[in-house]
Amino acid sequence: MFKSKVVLFLSLIMLTWVSVAQAYIGLCCAHCGGNMPLNLFGGGIPEPKEFRFKISQMIMEMGPLRDGTDEIRNEDISGPANGTTFPALPSDMQMYMTMIGAAYSFSADFALMGMTSYIENTMHMNLRNGKDFTMTSGGVGDVTLLGKYRAYTDDNLVPTNQVSVLFGLSLPSGSINKKFSNHTNDTFNGSLLPYKMQLGSGTVDPIFGLTYQGSRDPFWWGFTTQLEAHVYDNDQGYNRANEFRYDLYAMKQVHDRVVVHAQLNGQYEGQLSDEANDGKFLGAGRNGLNPSNNIISPLYDPDNYGGHKLHFGLGVQYQPIPLHILELTASLPIHQDLNGPQLQDNWMVQFTYYAEVPTKNSRRYKGFNPPKSLGF
Repeated sequence: MFKSKVVLFLSLIMLTWVSVAQAYIGLCCAHCGGNMPLNLFGGGIPEPKEFRFKISQMIMEMGPLRDGTDEIRNEDISGPANGTTFPALPSDMQMYMTMIGAAYSFSADFALMGMTSYIENTMHMNLRNGKDFTMTSGGVGDVTLLGKYRAYTDDNLVPTNQVSVLFGLSLPSGSINKKFSNHTNDTFNGSLLPYKMQLGSGTVDPIFGLTYQGSRDPFWWGFTTQLEAHVYDNDQGYNRANEFRYDLYAMKQVHDRVVVHAQLNGQYEGQLSDEANDGKFLGAGRNGLNPSNNIISPLYDPDNYGGHKLHFGLGVQYQPIPLHILELTASLPIHQDLNGPQLQDNWMVQFTYYAEVPTKNSRRYKGFNPPKSLGF
């Protein structure tokens, strides 16, 4: 399954590359302040009247359990469903996320962006009765629509300092009703999977952000902030807490086609507002599927979500041909204070392909045919 996803991902890159690489020449956009790490949210404004496209594959590993800043052994909280011990505990989780994004710049200061994703989750469960099994879920995630307005710049063409604001919405295209299909106890098949295995928020969520970019050849640096607000309950009767993210980065061009970067990525998130309706009324996640019984796993406790995470990442960008960039980024957590017990982050790797596509109205458009002055 994983190999087929990789082949599909690389095929999409090659098709896009072949279709646009012959049409345009030029260097990476100077107007957008040089470079930003491609894994950062809402980075850059394309040159006026140009498109940009991004395809990313992210792989993330989570586990073991953590409460606050301390790791927890499953053996320490395994037991009957009595509120403090649980008969079903996660040991680790893998997330595979394929992200596709596009943007168009209407002017030197304003661009619209859209993003979506396809997610596959795999979580390994340890059961007290020894019948371990693997939970899975997959499908389309939420869609994000963003506007980005450049509020300040010290130079319109090749800025060395600029500030932009982000505003938009996250739309609830990701399911919040994924159900068990392969539980070793058939009683639970058809009941609601834990919150961690769902694919979206289930609500329309406003997004606000601020971005600063600075540069002095051969260096780039900056920070981004983003608030995603969850202000009302979804169809399952709960809402995710507000999420605040912040990123700081520094980059250096070490070759005509190579840029390296380091970054710090932080995230604050609160607890879920309430238990899902399927738990309160149908007993999903509770002993014997009885709403009046205790939960069988900390995954079903809305208090065991959120916290503060800080990651350190390193990456490299390579420009194989003009207007095209490949990037590889890897990160590890350096601080996690979680509202646990919940699975902690372990590591993350992301590969991204990025292309800028000028239209006929762009000053960088060259067309398919060479100028007649070349004599051929």
